[in-house]
Amino acid sequence: MNAFNGLGLHLGNLSRLSSARTRSISAENFNGAKGAGGMATEGTGAVCARDLGRGWKISPSVRIKAGETFTVADIRESGAIQQIWMTPTGPWRFSILRIYWDGQENPSVECPVGDFFGLPWGSYSPLVSLPVCVNPGSAFNCYWEMPFRKSCRITLTNIGAEDMTLYYQVNYTLTDVPADCAYFHAQFRRTNPLPYKTDYTILEGVKGRGHYVGTVMGWGVNNSNWWGEGEIKFFMDGDREWPTICGTGTEDYFCGSYNFENKETKQYQEFCTPHAGLHQVLRPDGVYRSQTRFAMYRWHLMDPVRFEQDLRITIQALGWRSGGRYLPLQDDLSSTAFWYQTLPTAPFPALPDKDYLEVI
Repeated sequence: MNAFNGLGLHLGNLSRLSSARTRSISAENFNGAKGAGGMATEGTGAVCARDLGRGWKISPSVRIKAGETFTVADIRESGAIQQIWMTPTGPWRFSILRIYWDGQENPSVECPVGDFFGLPWGSYSPLVSLPVCVNPGSAFNCYWEMPFRKSCRITLTNIGAEDMTLYYQVNYTLTDVPADCAYFHAQFRRTNPLPYKTDYTILEGVKGRGHYVGTVMGWGVNNSNWWGEGEIKFFMDGDREWPTICGTGTEDYFCGSYNFENKETKQYQEFCTPHAGLHQVLRPDGVYRSQTRFAMYRWHLMDPVRFEQDLRITIQALGWRSGGRYLPLQDDLSSTAFWYQTLPTAPFPALPDKDYLEVI
């Protein structure tokens, strides 16, 4: 039997010993070096620790100036990210997370930090699932396993007008990575409003072999009545006009049914499960918050969508009009797509500018 490398953890193998080495990067140990944590002599907590001295929470966070990019992690060995925790201040749409694998010029992850952790509308809501958890007060956590063979570089760019504070910790292991492990990817998109009679594109331009593992969507309704009749479609490996996978409706894809409605209260019912959820409903307040907005996630942990050459994913925004007819909607849609694939990563479309990203 081959030696266990410490990857692919689950309850069934958690007792197994391995030669993997655990490391952690934070503001108290910027490079994750062994025996080098808590040694800071200056940092955001230095004034608070002035009576206690070195070793007493001198550098718990970093300040990222407006317009600057901070390198969260720069690892130059073989291994895997196993958990990320962070809590950023400021508008979450103005903090752009990027991850680069094995020295690539193009990022394999490029996404506003709130959207990456399932909160597209810039306000807190608990999210409880297997790969992503958002906990009080604004604690972003992910447990996606992210293997790399040569290097991993994680950055956060502050595109806002004001400086921000970032608390963070990246827990990872240094170990051998099997030949059949693919690389983690995440891509953000937004269209506001969606053009009439147009499908929304969640993902396209993917080239390589891999499997799709999840979707986060922010859905801002710009019309009255139900909005979720639209079908999701997965076009793979040469599919053009017609997809291989076609869903039956928006709430069905996100593992709900019948309008996400609580039949007793006649209201939308938020829910979180290990694999899917409607975890945030922002309701009109009768004054300035006039639109209903939804945040949803669907993880394909047990049913990944596998592709050999290419992948494209679309979803329709569809409601009802008179006469029992479908109404193509022009809603405010955003998404983050999550998948694993072989390298190289094809260049992503340019992120929208700051004003187009902003949510109020």
